Amino acid sequence: MNQTDISYKKSFTDAVIAGLMALVVFGPIMGVMLDGYDFNLEFERVFIIIAVVFAGRFLMSTFFQTEKGKAMAFRYANNHDSVKVLSPDHKSKMVWIIPLVMLIGLVIPFIASKYILTVVILGLIYVLLGLGLNIVVGLAGLLDLGFVGFYAIGAYSLALGYEHLGLGFWSMLPIAAILAAFAGAILGFPVLRMHGDYLAIVTLGFGEIIRLVLTNWIELTNGPNGMSAPLPTLFGLEFKRRSSTGETFHEFFNLPYDSAYKYMFVYLILFVVVWAVLFIKHRLVKMPIGRAWEALREDEIACRSLGLNHVLVKLSAFMMGASTAGIAGVFFATYQGFINPTSFTFFESALILAIVVLGGMGSTLGVVIAAFCLTVLPELLREVAQYRILLFGILMVVMMIWKPRGLVNVTRTGFSAKKGVIK
Repeated sequence: MNQTDISYKKSFTDAVIAGLMALVVFGPIMGVMLDGYDFNLEFERVFIIIAVVFAGRFLMSTFFQTEKGKAMAFRYANNHDSVKVLSPDHKSKMVWIIPLVMLIGLVIPFIASKYILTVVILGLIYVLLGLGLNIVVGLAGLLDLGFVGFYAIGAYSLALGYEHLGLGFWSMLPIAAILAAFAGAILGFPVLRMHGDYLAIVTLGFGEIIRLVLTNWIELTNGPNGMSAPLPTLFGLEFKRRSSTGETFHEFFNLPYDSAYKYMFVYLILFVVVWAVLFIKHRLVKMPIGRAWEALREDEIACRSLGLNHVLVKLSAFMMGASTAGIAGVFFATYQGFINPTSFTFFESALILAIVVLGGMGSTLGVVIAAFCLTVLPELLREVAQYRILLFGILMVVMMIWKPRGLVNVTRTGFSAKKGVIK
């Protein structure tokens, strides 16, 4: 395309509109700074932001009028396929990447600082939550906005089991998964005939009911004051400075006390559990139940016409996703050492759903990457903590424009005809 074919007037108009939108969006947030009962106007910061948006939009609009820009726009506009079919003889690079990631993961707790280790633990917890919701939303196509309720059930199961029954981490880990799965079945029955917005509203109500029960049932949950949760033990050895029941970890191994030991142990357990969940999910997707979830997502009527029991398919999705969230809740409680209802608000459900959407609906690798992005990046942006939600919103808008199917598309390996079969 010639230089004369580019309409700078159109580019300038687009830039002006983008600058006005930036003024409306960023003006009240960045331009008005509260100072006690007074406020200060920061025109300089708003001007810089508008200038950056104006220049960026002008350059972008000019670029998309060129041949390369039009080709790029066409490629993104027509690259919305959710499933990519690979050739039957395709060899995945994950065969080499997975052992390397596992090796790095096993080395991290011995070389990383305690702060880095706590951030990675939080990232792994959200990986579990993302994998659980990915079964419900990504594979079965059931929009769940109250997924944090199962997360809360797992966390409070550990705290209540420890306080009222004297059960520790290892006893409550499978019990919490079962209780959360049971809660998933209870939620699944009323919503069997619901779809879309109605399903989202009901599940949203379920999550809020769980939070309100935890807040108001003071006799059982201690209400807003919260509850303490126990640490895991290594063959009865506790990771405390002093133990009233026996030897501690550092005393048994004749080591100086260090609070990092408990985080290292929690990390290693969580690391193994995450890989176990990844393996189970990978196998389930290839089994008939996984195909049934995807059939339900694509067309429920066609799914039922093929003889699939949609009731069992939906309940299995809810129960599998809920059990994974219950396990994540147990690890969150033992990692924090203390929980209260403010840790299980609707924002958590929105964050978990954002992980699934950002990573790619049904994509396991995408969910893992998105979980770490949305948990590690806020820690790196602590210096601009007041703008983290704004940056999060901008990131989601950009993703919906450029990668509407998520970071990683779902792939399927094709089938080759068997020998002797006529093509």
